[in-house]
Amino acid sequence: MGSQGLATLDIPADTRDLATLAAGNGGYAVRRLTLTDFRCYRHQRLEAGEGPVVLTGPNGAGKTNLLEGLSFLVPGRGLRRAKLSDVIRREEGNSAFSGPWGVAATVKSPQGEVEIGTGFEAGRAGGRDKRIVRVDGETVKSQAVLAEHLSVLWLTPQMDRLFLEGPGSRRRFLDRLVFDSDPAHLGRVNAYEHAMRERMALLRANGDTAWVETLEDTMATRGVAVAAARLDATRRLGGQLKESTGAFPRASVEVAGTVEDWLKAGPALAAEDRLRAALAARRAADAAEGRAAIGPHRSDLKVLHLGNGRPAELCSTGEQKALLVALVLGTAKMRAYEQGTAPLLLLDEIAAHLDEIRREALFDEISRLGAQVWLTGTDAGLFAPLAGRARFFAVNEGTVTPQN
Repeated sequence: MGSQGLATLDIPADTRDLATLAAGNGGYAVRRLTLTDFRCYRHQRLEAGEGPVVLTGPNGAGKTNLLEGLSFLVPGRGLRRAKLSDVIRREEGNSAFSGPWGVAATVKSPQGEVEIGTGFEAGRAGGRDKRIVRVDGETVKSQAVLAEHLSVLWLTPQMDRLFLEGPGSRRRFLDRLVFDSDPAHLGRVNAYEHAMRERMALLRANGDTAWVETLEDTMATRGVAVAAARLDATRRLGGQLKESTGAFPRASVEVAGTVEDWLKAGPALAAEDRLRAALAARRAADAAEGRAAIGPHRSDLKVLHLGNGRPAELCSTGEQKALLVALVLGTAKMRAYEQGTAPLLLLDEIAAHLDEIRREALFDEISRLGAQVWLTGTDAGLFAPLAGRARFFAVNEGTVTPQN
């Protein structure tokens, strides 16, 4: 499709209607979370209700581990992108596995209450490690099913360098935002990357040309679909971010890349033909360089601070943090406007890195959004404005204690 065919977002002029929009179905919420042999937790059950959740405690107490457990309730590798075997609990002084891990939750979704869970079983005799997924007690074949029951966005301290690192981190960030409203996107990305790796292996080995052509066809069709989904998401998100006001900056977002430029200039089929031809023409060069030089794996997410006119990478540290918060909140609002349901938000150690004005603005946005938000921090006092609006828990040495 050309850019003229991408969906548009009709944003209500009065953003005070946001909570009303989300109230029809309400936001997603994890009412109960249970961790078993996960990171520092042998067995921990937490009754969270439906409102915001605040987890406070010293560094290393296990706060982020709780958020990571929640992030495994959607498809993917979680907020730390960890291997399945890395998150299993280990006895102190013993690096050996102590058993499989599991994360289970009672979730409120637009379809009603559902029990979902996931876990890890180590492969036997050199076999592959296995991730288990269950919905209402029944084992399902694919973790992709989780996306039907829960939507999650997160922001962690490790993401603070998003605008300063290479484009790979920004593509993953963007793909997570796309996936939140388009669960099929992850499959398209994986199919494209698999075909790209197979093509490179064949080129290096002077493999069968017919099979190379087949892989290039897959890269063309899946790659253009990936680029189109990214363009669509940034177009819709950009409409939301430009309308944002208050303590967080207005911003513009776009995807920069060759395939995206082709899509802006013409239909998707023409872009597929151009990518297919470019891959064929560059076989020798790609084999010599050890990588494909053209494709959506080379694209980048560009963010502009509309308040000062600077690209995100040239903004101050504080401005970059505010832009990140704006992107996540903007995506959550977009989801609420489009589907009437706000995603679950996981905000790790965010309050300490915002000034008082932005911190209170964040809390107000959370309340207006109608989403369940899980926040962590070392200083409980920073979350005082949420008293009466959130449930508070103290976390210490892998133990969680309710505070209200």
